[in-house]
Amino acid sequence: MKSEARLIRSLAYVIVLMLGGESIARADMGLPMIVVTMPLMVIALIPVIIIEALILGRRMRTTFKSVLWPVSAANLVSTLIGIPVTWILLVGLEIITGGGGTFGLDTALGRFLSVTWQSPWLIPYEHNFYWMIPMAQLVLLIPFFFASYFIERLIVKRMMPKEDPKEVKRGVFTANLGSYALLSIVWLYLLFTGSPPDSQDGHRANPPTTQNHVHSNSHKNSLNERKLKEHLK
Repeated sequence: MKSEARLIRSLAYVIVLMLGGESIARADMGLPMIVVTMPLMVIALIPVIIIEALILGRRMRTTFKSVLWPVSAANLVSTLIGIPVTWILLVGLEIITGGGGTFGLDTALGRFLSVTWQSPWLIPYEHNFYWMIPMAQLVLLIPFFFASYFIERLIVKRMMPKEDPKEVKRGVFTANLGSYALLSIVWLYLLFTGSPPDSQDGHRANPPTTQNHVHSNSHKNSLNERKLKEHLK
């Protein structure tokens, strides 16, 4: 499981590099989360469509085939248009409400604000991105869920005019709950299995520890020498 988590994190990091995220993440301007969100949402598109089509078909008591195209079209629009537009609005809200400053990570409140209020555009605490990115993504899934639900409900309703609008509404809501629950599980797993960059190999987690260990050994040796001298006297 750790290897799978490392693979997903590596994939996310490669995507960030491809889109210029390395320079963004290490610059003073921080990390716009859309750089991470969009590629991974596109990768998850096919599994999400299958899950939502299965849930919607069962909820509306119809076949998987009959709902596959409406669900596919709805997800394409919500992913490629709905999520970027929602993110832009969230960034605007973050800036307007004064979320562009730094709160620091020394306090619980600062850490909380850094991944909630500032979740659309993270402040460049790149050494803490291993937990900040999954946490911010979990927060962003909430507005993304409602945006996706609203867009997909309209599209599915239009493409399936013979179906009961109330059933379509409930079915799309349930289908989105299922797909976003899966996405949440993935990000929760990455959050709890993440580790600081310095401790990835398990040997460099605390460089000072070695120095402390050497100092402790030296201290013990000097004490032993003193005891030996006293004994000889």
